[in-house]
Amino acid sequence: MTSHPSPGVQQCPAHAPVPPPTGPLPIHGPAFSADPHATYRRLREQGPIAPVEISPGVYGYLTVTYRAALHLLLNTPARFAKNPTEHWEALRLGQVPADSPARMMMQPRDNALWKDGEEHARLRRAITSALGRVDTFALAASVARIADGLVDSFAATGHADLVAQYADPLPMLTMTSMFGCPPELGKRIVIAVTRLFDTDSDALQANAELEAACLELTRLKRARPGRDVTSDLIAAELSDAEMIQTIVLLIGAGSTPSSNLIMNALRLIISDPRFAGSVHAGVKPLADALDEVLWDIPPVSNYSPLYAVGEQTYEGVRLQTGYPILVSFAAANGDPALTPGARAGNRGHLAFSAGVHACPAPDLARIISETALERAVDRLAGLELAVDPRELAPRPGTFHAGLTALPVRFQPDNRLAPTKR
Repeated sequence: MTSHPSPGVQQCPAHAPVPPPTGPLPIHGPAFSADPHATYRRLREQGPIAPVEISPGVYGYLTVTYRAALHLLLNTPARFAKNPTEHWEALRLGQVPADSPARMMMQPRDNALWKDGEEHARLRRAITSALGRVDTFALAASVARIADGLVDSFAATGHADLVAQYADPLPMLTMTSMFGCPPELGKRIVIAVTRLFDTDSDALQANAELEAACLELTRLKRARPGRDVTSDLIAAELSDAEMIQTIVLLIGAGSTPSSNLIMNALRLIISDPRFAGSVHAGVKPLADALDEVLWDIPPVSNYSPLYAVGEQTYEGVRLQTGYPILVSFAAANGDPALTPGARAGNRGHLAFSAGVHACPAPDLARIISETALERAVDRLAGLELAVDPRELAPRPGTFHAGLTALPVRFQPDNRLAPTKR
């Protein structure tokens, strides 16, 4: 595996940037996944933007303050560009391993996320138009049906893993419905997306399987269009390559991140005394739990790669060109410079990003998540953790924040028990 020099931070812009004495800190691996905020604290000691190792042999920067994150997001594309083809020097020189998890999540794709200027505007218009046609009442009803079907499958047992049996499949089934995707094909797409987010998996193979499945869906809908997001994207005259990568973008944004949001909110509702019981009694609305999770554990923790357009200095930190700068939504939301009062009762978190590349449909994400929480709370009486909270393991990965499992107990629903013969 070929590596390349790491970027550095120099507080004096008059000198060429050099790595700090300790070198760039890794934002991958078991230690990082177990306590990412410990790494963010160490990085803040170097400055608001600090050098990191994104995955083995892949280097860049990470924003670790709220102000820095907003600075980058609100100055795109004037000062920070998206297109890695033009700006990621290591990728251009062939120095990023083909099977690198970072490469699969950050390589150029023919969708709006990786474009600047008019190309970005054209592709984003296609997305916002297609998502704008989604009937929100029908979506909520669809999510409720899916949620009830999943709960029915385990409600009689009195125990479940709410990750594997609820939070993971629910967004997958919802996206399958929204995109008019046959169930088996939809399952292939979302499993591949999940493997891309989990950076310890075979990212190269997962990406190949994902693109093949998205092409299959595109061809299916070109032949037999319907009332679904895929058909609406086709109506915007996107090419096959653009269709594949736009489906990757939208299902990727709507599946694993939504799963993380649902599972982390369920964990909060079950285990935190401020919510446990209060939600059931109607004292605290589910939306409050959801907002707290979006602040404290944003489902996409580090992403939105950007590239400095010309060497720049931000708050004394010199940013070298040619290296990706990841925005840490988790570090921004957890910035100690934000007073507790700054968070109370508002949605100023960056969980849905900001600027021209912000999430195009946060309202749809909230409908899916809130409906999923409502059905779980309503259907599972006496819901509680089945293990010590310290036994809950984080999902591996640089880019997202979730749990590998959420074992729970609840009162069995005997109406759904198998009938004895």
